[in-house]
Amino acid sequence: MNDTQLCKYGMAVVEIEAKAVLDLKSRIDEHFAHACQLLLACQGRIIVTGIGKSGHIAGKVAATFASTGSPAIFVHAAEASHGDLGMITMQDVVIAISNSGETAEIIGMLPLIKRLDIPLISLSGVKNSTLANAATAYLNTSVAEEACPLGLAPSSSTTATLVMGDALAIALLQAKGFTAQDFATYHPGGRLGRRLLMRVEDIMRTGQFIPKVHEEAGLDTVLIEMTQKSLGMTTIVEDDGQLKGIYTDGDLRRTLNRGMDVHATKIKDVMTKNAKIITADKLAAEALHLMETYKITALTVTNHLNQVIGVIHMHDLLTAGIA
Repeated sequence: MNDTQLCKYGMAVVEIEAKAVLDLKSRIDEHFAHACQLLLACQGRIIVTGIGKSGHIAGKVAATFASTGSPAIFVHAAEASHGDLGMITMQDVVIAISNSGETAEIIGMLPLIKRLDIPLISLSGVKNSTLANAATAYLNTSVAEEACPLGLAPSSSTTATLVMGDALAIALLQAKGFTAQDFATYHPGGRLGRRLLMRVEDIMRTGQFIPKVHEEAGLDTVLIEMTQKSLGMTTIVEDDGQLKGIYTDGDLRRTLNRGMDVHATKIKDVMTKNAKIITADKLAAEALHLMETYKITALTVTNHLNQVIGVIHMHDLLTAGIA
């Protein structure tokens, strides 16, 4: 078996499954809208169930719902008849996944679903199956062919079902006005969560860790402060703590190139007056954006009186996983 033949087999699978997905477009219709309305009206949780490969798809679909603002859990159809049916309540909506629509374990759940009088959304490849006929809303996930040349291993059918499940979840996300901030709330441990939830006040340096000198200070005093605080800069302030400017390593190089005496020069004469600032309530990601835009490594954090209350450095953003 040469590489060319292997790639040919792989491309055939992609083409078959891509067609299966595109065929779903014509099925995003009133039945799909009905299913969405049932899910939007759900006062409890979305129960997604399946078995075998369909069970794996059901688990992923449930996870997608849950992470996009629609409380959902996966109930294994085989475990349902051994006690897990107790997870289903009268406030829930059930999504049952079975390509044949005749999976015994799922059919066994139907009496309880009917007894609770809760909506049933079925994703099946057979229109007149038991599951399809029992559904409050039926979504057709049939495919022209499986990508498996034997027609045995679920491939195109599971892909189509997964896409249909994603279509439901994302439609609900948009209908509910779910935002990136909401998404971050459900993903606090991820990179996106950190970027969208962490604010400047959470990671800025405060108190004695702020490099700060008075505007009347000599340049030699400034250099000592910069060395001790190790941020490559210092803030310059008035008596009341208001920001007057900053002085950086770059400013120092320019000062030395001008031949100025570090022992006789006042910082107010060589500082950068229009410092880039940010407030503590801003997102840390915004601080990163400012640093990247202006090609700087630190920002002064000020309050509404323009008083220095902190400093945030690129290293702080890297440590926090923002950069």
